[in-house]
Amino acid sequence: MTKRSFALAAILGFVAIALGGYLLWQGRQGDAIPGVTYEARNIDPGPMLHLAEVLSSDALEGRGAGTPGADAARGFIRKRFEDAGLKPYLKSGWEHAVTVLPRPGLDVPGPGANLIGWVPGQTPGSGPLIIVTAHYDHLGIRNGEIYNGADDNASGAAALTALAEHFVRQPPRHDILFVALDGEEVGFLGARALVRDPDLPIDRAALNINMDMVSRSDVGELYVAGTYHTPGLVPLVEQIAAEAPVNLLIGHDRPEDGVNDWTNQSDHALFHELGIPFLYFGVEDHPDYHKSTDDFSVIPLDFYVRAADTVAMAVRAADERLPEIYALRQQQAAPVQPEGPTE
Repeated sequence: MTKRSFALAAILGFVAIALGGYLLWQGRQGDAIPGVTYEARNIDPGPMLHLAEVLSSDALEGRGAGTPGADAARGFIRKRFEDAGLKPYLKSGWEHAVTVLPRPGLDVPGPGANLIGWVPGQTPGSGPLIIVTAHYDHLGIRNGEIYNGADDNASGAAALTALAEHFVRQPPRHDILFVALDGEEVGFLGARALVRDPDLPIDRAALNINMDMVSRSDVGELYVAGTYHTPGLVPLVEQIAAEAPVNLLIGHDRPEDGVNDWTNQSDHALFHELGIPFLYFGVEDHPDYHKSTDDFSVIPLDFYVRAADTVAMAVRAADERLPEIYALRQQQAAPVQPEGPTE
């Protein structure tokens, strides 16, 4: 057994033992969950909350891209995809290879991978489709401290599996790909590999819905970015906002926002570069953003469940209007400037 394999086995074994005594989330929709008063309309919150807790545990050592912790995270997400009844999109299985580059502190990274599952629509394999994304990697260990990344982005990755389960139970009109992306924190590596693969149906993509940090807001606010670039999406977002269980706000996508313009700050940037409309769901930065204190214990669970339910509503509403959204694809788009590792 290689040193890397041993490390991964040790992490998986530790997680299996340590998490056995954790808070027992209920596995059926409607069961009471401590800290959650909202009754979800779409998702099953128990498994989502449990997965977010697992992904952000110390045992996964911050899920740095190319590390055993990221490998373990990928395994837990894949298991949730399988349990949800999601189908692997690739003939080769769930994993879509991502090359992780060496960086300070990780001279010889292991292989990375996206996980790609799909829920077929009424005409599988044809017509416009939605690609729902969330990255699962985070910053790993820095200066001896574990950066667990509970909000960034265990929250989005776990919500991704909850959305997949919902659409397996209630199938969409159009195909939906659910993609857990690797390497976001070190230059959108997973998203780059995804959109550049000629064997994937990027030409059919009408919309990218991306989740990155969807669990932390003391004032119940969830932002959606993307309508500045595709104004035709405004009526859709206004419809969702009118029914959403959170205060859903449009913003953070205009050039005059400066550093608060999120257009190029997560994986949706690669879809935007290709002229594919995007809706990015996330919260504003909080005191624990990119710090070792971004832990599951500080997530307001009720808001998190509400936020994930809101994104499920958005995917459903988009599915109902997908042909007209596909028509909004831009023919020309400005290229995204490459980004290096996040510091």
